[in-house]
Amino acid sequence: MANPKKRLPLNADGDFFVDSTCINCDACRQLAPDTFADSGEFSFVRAQPRNATQRREAFRALLSCPTGSIGNLGHNEASRVKEDFPLALEDGVAYCGFNSPKSFGGNSYFIRHSEGNWLIDSPKYLPYLVGRFQEMGGISYIFLTHRDDVADAERYAATFGSLRIIHRAELDSQPGAEIVLDGDEPSEVAPDFLAIPTPGHTRGHCVLLYRQRFLFTGDHLDWDRDTRRLSASRDYCWYSWPKQVASMARLADYSFEWVLPGHGQRVHLSYDDMKRQMAALVERMRAEESSPA
Repeated sequence: MANPKKRLPLNADGDFFVDSTCINCDACRQLAPDTFADSGEFSFVRAQPRNATQRREAFRALLSCPTGSIGNLGHNEASRVKEDFPLALEDGVAYCGFNSPKSFGGNSYFIRHSEGNWLIDSPKYLPYLVGRFQEMGGISYIFLTHRDDVADAERYAATFGSLRIIHRAELDSQPGAEIVLDGDEPSEVAPDFLAIPTPGHTRGHCVLLYRQRFLFTGDHLDWDRDTRRLSASRDYCWYSWPKQVASMARLADYSFEWVLPGHGQRVHLSYDDMKRQMAALVERMRAEESSPA
């Protein structure tokens, strides 16, 4: 739990606060952008919630904070707001919440599917989430985009008898995975689900395209809230920026409406707008590729 004695001085006066244990993962800013902001080194409360919607969003951020760095000194509504998770997005796809410090606060997602439910990357292993997943029919598959965001996947797989899917180049992060992807070619891992290798951020990074609408992008692709455009980070590319540029160019040939990242802001655009955004991003990345790192 957040410690009022460690309350950061930048916080606006009021009940909500961020303490000095914040790791600046961005989860709170994604969930409650009217309340939380980025100092460059940590998140802080820039304005206290002004209405019921903003207050609920702030409590969602409090619950999802991987390090328990958000506190509230007033009436605690967390037990009621907890029921929002997994947070429905569209067409059976939901954001899990309860981000894990093991993945530096990475987002994870749940898909309710008639042929078996899916978990994409892993949240914290919590009895509440286990119960919710059980209520919704369990977890048949766990798709792991790359080594950074496996978190508690092994525990969820053991609980539900799930089949974990990961690329061979990332296998040392989840050596017991049941389904191992190879090479750089796309693979239909189940009807409606296409695994697309996107080496760059890490050597075996993969994204998952669901129903040609939802793209789960791990650390490959996200939405920049400030510039309002798709983005990829050269600063956090651990394997090869040229390969990430090439991966993004191949990915631009696919159609999708949603970008659902492990780190960074999710976004929903029309197919045409997404195509334009992807083309512009590839152009920017190629220009950056030719400049010094």
